[in-house]
Amino acid sequence: MRYAGARHAGATEEKIAAINDEGSDLLTPRERAALRFAEKLAVDHHKVDDVLWSEMRRHFSEPEIIELVAHATLYIGFGRFNEIVGMDPA
Repeated sequence: MRYAGARHAGATEEKIAAINDEGSDLLTPRERAALRFAEKLAVDHHKVDDVLWSEMRRHFSEPEIIELVAHATLYIGFGRFNEIVGMDPA
């Protein structure tokens, strides 16, 4: 269930598994940057530093960054909401 959207968008099981492997050749530099960014937002948004912003700007336009931040923060919030109220996402 967790990666249903990725599967629906055409991601293979191998590519989904590569999400947790920063060095995987299955991920593009753009995808790696987005994953690092989303991870920092989820774990400690204060660690989104100038170096990471520079990397994001190399791979994404400003509107794409805004969209990525909006989606990531919404999903992070939904996950925390589910955890707080005890909802099973499955």
